[in-house]
Amino acid sequence: MHTQLRSLRRQLLAGPYLLWMAGFILLPVVMIFYYAFTTTSGHFTLLNISSIFASIHLKSLFLSLKLALACTAVCLVLSYPLAMVLNHMKTKNQGFIVFIFILPMWMNFMLRILAWKLLLSNNGVINTLLETLGLPGLDVLNTPSAVVFCMVYDFLPFMILPIYNAMSRIQPDIIEAAGDLGAGELTIFFKIIVPLTMPGVISGITMVFVPALTSFAISDLLGGGKVLLIGNVIEQAFMQEYNWNLGSGLSLVLMVFVIASMALVGSKGEEGGAGVW
Repeated sequence: MHTQLRSLRRQLLAGPYLLWMAGFILLPVVMIFYYAFTTTSGHFTLLNISSIFASIHLKSLFLSLKLALACTAVCLVLSYPLAMVLNHMKTKNQGFIVFIFILPMWMNFMLRILAWKLLLSNNGVINTLLETLGLPGLDVLNTPSAVVFCMVYDFLPFMILPIYNAMSRIQPDIIEAAGDLGAGELTIFFKIIVPLTMPGVISGITMVFVPALTSFAISDLLGGGKVLLIGNVIEQAFMQEYNWNLGSGLSLVLMVFVIASMALVGSKGEEGGAGVW
């Protein structure tokens, strides 16, 4: 009887979370599905879904995929060696370095974007410094390069922290044992460190690729209207054209892309781990 009461109390404590999840997760998804498959008059249609095949929508989708992949690749290339260096630092210094990586995330997302807009502008701090040094200025604002640059800055901590956490769990005894058995540094890296940190890599790739693919604020402010991503198309459909049906249809297609990408990355990670062991 006492066990049943404790179980009932736990279910009651979970009640507010279930209500929150139903109101802010399930209900919006149901609304997206409804608007995606209906017209403004409420009749069933597939035009909102098939509109993704319009040339402008396909172009924005492929550009989003391209920039998201570029951002993810750059973050991974930068994060893995940084995580290794951080893992080999003294314990008292690790917390401070992690704090430095997390510190920019405490600032408002829009303020970070606006700050980089000022830095990358033609009369910004970076070009002024380059002119002072007698070097040619950079003309990257309102280009895909500026968008990727800001994406990397904003999403880099989401790649570093999972990889660092995975590395910190590797016992030094395993590395020492491999070295005692004659394994070289490259063998230890590819046969031990990489497989054991693969869960962190997969988590980091997912946490960077998904927001980069769905981003619209960065391209809106740093792209100057010249970099049109699928997120911008969806945002314009909702906020400027007030076409919730079209916006929902494109959102549903983008949701499918995100889920498929996550499933693909997860399956590749499992195959890689199984192949090593």
